[in-house]
Amino acid sequence: MRLLHTMLRVGDLQRSIDFYTRVLGMRLLRTTERPDQKYSLAFVGYGSNPDHAELELTYNHGVDRYELGTAYGHIALGVADVYGACDRIRAAGGAITREPGPVKGGSTVIAFVTDPDGYKIELIERKEG
Repeated sequence: MRLLHTMLRVGDLQRSIDFYTRVLGMRLLRTTERPDQKYSLAFVGYGSNPDHAELELTYNHGVDRYELGTAYGHIALGVADVYGACDRIRAAGGAITREPGPVKGGSTVIAFVTDPDGYKIELIERKEG
């Protein structure tokens, strides 16, 4: 078994595509329109299956926001330089919600970003990205 994708429900598909591609540097991999079923999909990522896991952004027509609840944690992305990534994200209009620095009780450098729907994304510094 392997992880293929994670699905996030979003309130504005184009806004989310813009965030994940323009702000986080992912690519739009493919889209699917299902007007009869009243939903639209966009898959984004740094590469395609089967070599890379993807994010499936699901827009249910007519729903512009969701309650995230207390069960959702975050998505983690490995980056070579957390400080530089945060500078680029901030310059592109992204919201840094935890500034870069060592994780509490450790030395790994992390930061958190929040997407337009409120989903948290952790950036973890890894020299190989």
